[in-house]
Amino acid sequence: MAVLVFAESLTGSIKKIAQEAVAYGYQAAQAMGTECIALTIGQADGAGDLGLYGAAKVYNVDASNDFDAQVYASILGQAANKFGADLIVFAHSSSGKSLAGRLAARFDAALVTAATSIPTVADGGLHISKGVFSGKAFATYALKTDKKVVTIAGNTFRPTEVGAAVAIESVSLDAATGRIKVKEVNTVTGAVPLPEAELVVSAGRGMKGPENWGIIEELAGTLGAATACSRPVADVHWRPHHEHVGQTGVAIRPTLYFAIGISGAIQHLAGVNQSKVIVVINKDPEAPFFKAADYGVVGDLFDVVPKLNAALAKFKANN
Repeated sequence: MAVLVFAESLTGSIKKIAQEAVAYGYQAAQAMGTECIALTIGQADGAGDLGLYGAAKVYNVDASNDFDAQVYASILGQAANKFGADLIVFAHSSSGKSLAGRLAARFDAALVTAATSIPTVADGGLHISKGVFSGKAFATYALKTDKKVVTIAGNTFRPTEVGAAVAIESVSLDAATGRIKVKEVNTVTGAVPLPEAELVVSAGRGMKGPENWGIIEELAGTLGAATACSRPVADVHWRPHHEHVGQTGVAIRPTLYFAIGISGAIQHLAGVNQSKVIVVINKDPEAPFFKAADYGVVGDLFDVVPKLNAALAKFKANN
């Protein structure tokens, strides 16, 4: 019996989402009375450090970093059998969700996506909770199949050091041949992926046009934050679609979320309402977003944001 964690390294190195997945796997293994095993595929710089976050062993399969869901699912299926994994853990990323569904179907296993709780052992299975109804409630699922599959919500299980770095062991597994040929991959570089971002500065139609986005980027730069936008902004091509957050875009759970010039439609709130702290800046005191805000500023964003940025820059310079 073991907990198997797929530690993503699609860019050739271990990222925060892999550390979070291992941290979750370790806590799950503690609850289940077993050990956490991390599996990397292809180049995975820094994989040995996963031992710091609870991986008892880290294995690597020599394969391409070019993601192919069919190939990776085949490798992970074999690994789950080889290591006797009862629970298989993925990050709730695009690749993690793709693999989790395939593995659940392969093993006829129970699946919980975007989990927000560590499993508890009860009634001959595992109980795991997740947000439902756009985060307005929580549901607890009882997983009683032989194998269980879970993806974990980003920025929920923070990696903390509980062990020491371990040696990486190679494991040979026969990967299936993929039937899909990828002709081109366009990757956004130089920015923190929104699901991983701790700080996010987002703006909406209140910006009046793409030419005004400089003040948002300046504020994000001062904070070291990622930038995001509402759906209408992405739809009219003021900002790229990968920055669209909300129910129909990217769901995020940052520590701090700035909503600037965004009214707060329910579809947008559904994708950001798990943020730990929400700050709203809007000139309309009746904007729905204020009901979800931890802090709110009623004022013209073109006056408030530059002053806020200047104050933050001064504070950083003096500390």
